[in-house]
Amino acid sequence: MNLKNKVVIVTGGAGLLGKSFIEAIADHDGIAIIADINSEAGVKVKDELLRKNKNYKIDNVNLDIVSKTSINKMINEVINKYNKIDAIINNAYPRNKNYGRDFLDVEYEDFCENVNLHLGGYFLVCQQLIKFFLKQEYGNIINISSIYGVVAPRFELYNGTKMTTPVEYAAIKSAIIHLTKYMAKYLKDKNIRINSLSLGGIFDNQPQSFLEAYKKNCLNKGMLNEKDIIGTLIFLLSDKSQYVNGQNIVVDDGFTL
Repeated sequence: MNLKNKVVIVTGGAGLLGKSFIEAIADHDGIAIIADINSEAGVKVKDELLRKNKNYKIDNVNLDIVSKTSINKMINEVINKYNKIDAIINNAYPRNKNYGRDFLDVEYEDFCENVNLHLGGYFLVCQQLIKFFLKQEYGNIINISSIYGVVAPRFELYNGTKMTTPVEYAAIKSAIIHLTKYMAKYLKDKNIRINSLSLGGIFDNQPQSFLEAYKKNCLNKGMLNEKDIIGTLIFLLSDKSQYVNGQNIVVDDGFTL
């Protein structure tokens, strides 16, 4: 599953998952492009990973996923430097300051804004990349979804914590799965693959009570770490998955069973 010289863009590449994706692409001899709205964070991640391994091929570009101008500027920058784009991972997680409120406290305007930022941003990035991929005559898109795009939230896991699953998150992540299938079918015979990857919970220092309750719903480990999903991601980026198209692949230690 070597990615030798494949140019792979990761939106939200400076975040927890994004950084792990960038490192994994570089580990497999790919050219990893950090595309993040926070340019300083992108440079920091790039420098940190290059200190770890000076042979990594890592670059960074600024990207606002809800700006067509920003997306096309990013595409042009990458093309001018590398002459191609092999794949993009839609991983960014934009949200406004009111995101995460209890269902009954969510304002309509906030719901719409968060859906526009996240789902709308994924749509816009895909649309603009697909225009380029059609000219290039090949391409690969991976959209990051979630177990809560597959099953209803298990609210009982959050008892005794300040955590919840935002209603916007469930709506967005389920829509991303179907958007992926729509685009895959739309691009029949165009040599462009589009899949979604639905991830289980990722450990990020959540309360112990939550971690224990979550694990009871899994088959082995419970909460995953960012490294646990890398194998599946690299498979989808590689030529080994040439005929995996329009699929939603779940990596969740059996949570959704």
